[in-house]
Amino acid sequence: MTAPAPAARDDGVWTADEMMTVAAARHLRDGEVCFVGIGLPSTAANLARRTHAPGLVLVYESGTIGAKPRALPLSIGDGELAETADAVVSVPEIFNYWLQAGRIDVGFLGAAELDRRGDINTTVIGPYGTPKVRLPGAGGAPEIAASCRRVVVVVRQSRRTFVDRVGFRTSTGERVSTVITDLGVLSRDAGHDELVLTRVHPGATVDAARTAAGWDLRVADDVAVTAPPSATELEVLRELEGSVRPSG
Repeated sequence: MTAPAPAARDDGVWTADEMMTVAAARHLRDGEVCFVGIGLPSTAANLARRTHAPGLVLVYESGTIGAKPRALPLSIGDGELAETADAVVSVPEIFNYWLQAGRIDVGFLGAAELDRRGDINTTVIGPYGTPKVRLPGAGGAPEIAASCRRVVVVVRQSRRTFVDRVGFRTSTGERVSTVITDLGVLSRDAGHDELVLTRVHPGATVDAARTAAGWDLRVADDVAVTAPPSATELEVLRELEGSVRPSG
């Protein structure tokens, strides 16, 4: 069984990516300090700040604290982050005095590969010396994964991304509490030290999530169904997605 095709955007329905982003945003609480990665994590964090968590403090690796971007940043070096931040500090200060000092509540990360333990690979696909694909690399992800109180990963689910064991462990999965995909939500099962499917999104199924995992995916006894995106969430998300400025 395969995952259903995403719904069209017409007439108030949503795509699988929109459902994933909304579900990720809901995992952020008002007043938390969030270390944000670029891409899907940034979109979800900014959606949360513009909807249910106006006091969410966004921290980016470039040294911006309390960024309130009017448009989604193209990179951690986007001037929009510095222009709208409460403070801008050096990169060493962000890591030494904020991240490693335990001042960050939640880290929001993406992944190229993720395994049943929550370990993340963003370095290479294939042997390290002769990789099939060389990925962007670690950046600050290892420190984020190791030092934030909890870590949320946002990733599209397939057998290519959900592997039994990552080929290269860029970041440890010990603090990964939640993984949000385009099919559902996985949570940490402390008793078995692996991720467990606890929720599916509307239109997705447990069988689809199992098929899209490269291991024998554990499933909770009572799998919930994610609440659909509200009209407000969709409106704000689409405004955000339309606000990305072209480069150049």
